Amino acid sequence: MTADPTDRQLAESLLAFWADGGVDAMLLDAPVDRIAAGKVAPPAVLARKAPAPMPSARPAAAQPDVSAAVAQAQALAKAADSLEALKEAIAAFDGCAIKFEGAARQSVFYRGREDAPVMIVGEGPGAEEDAQGLPFVGRAGQLLDRMIAAAGLTDRVLITNTVFWRPPGNRTPTSAEQAVCAPFVEQTIALVKPRLLLLVGGASAKAMLKKEEGILSIRGRWFEWRSADGSLEIPALPTLHPAFLLRQPAAKKRAWADLLTLTERLDRPVRPS
Repeated sequence: MTADPTDRQLAESLLAFWADGGVDAMLLDAPVDRIAAGKVAPPAVLARKAPAPMPSARPAAAQPDVSAAVAQAQALAKAADSLEALKEAIAAFDGCAIKFEGAARQSVFYRGREDAPVMIVGEGPGAEEDAQGLPFVGRAGQLLDRMIAAAGLTDRVLITNTVFWRPPGNRTPTSAEQAVCAPFVEQTIALVKPRLLLLVGGASAKAMLKKEEGILSIRGRWFEWRSADGSLEIPALPTLHPAFLLRQPAAKKRAWADLLTLTERLDRPVRPS
């Protein structure tokens, strides 16, 4: 029978392999040191070459230079002499990438009392906030409202975020995105003139206080928030995000303790200067 062409090709390939290695006979009457005879290369030479290293993963793209966007945000924020003007400036600002990546409809600025003694700063808007144009209106916001009411803070707060557009997939905003929006947050504080800040969630606390510790280690402790130029300094209290409390109901008692701490300080009699 005629050999299968595939089998013949495999046999020829195998014979060629051995021939390349110096093998020219199957069996002989006496052993032959073919290395000494120079017919076979030493094992080190015959050793299979190590595969070429895989190209390293593409280096992470360098963080975009946000200095120009920050400068533009600073100019727009400084020119806004009211919250309404600041809202318009934020809506017109194109320097934050998430405006074109996550937001489906609009910027989300603030809700609450415009001269509130407490300013609550969260992380960023989600789907419900993007749809309504207001911060903290979803499930987490509804829980926050109930907590605020229970602490006697209704009509005593203004609520905003560190960024004003919904991050893609509701992810945590990056430090670069927060840095670009920081001038607007700072101008909001300058216009509202709150006595105290409540920083809701780890991303908010880290961005506002320039700290790397996790929220579980810094919540419930007072810090001083300072403006970029040092002209403003306000006591700030980090606490747990209500979205975290929805996932971990047992942590609500810690957040409640933080709210009581804030309320006690807010209602503390002001010492005469």
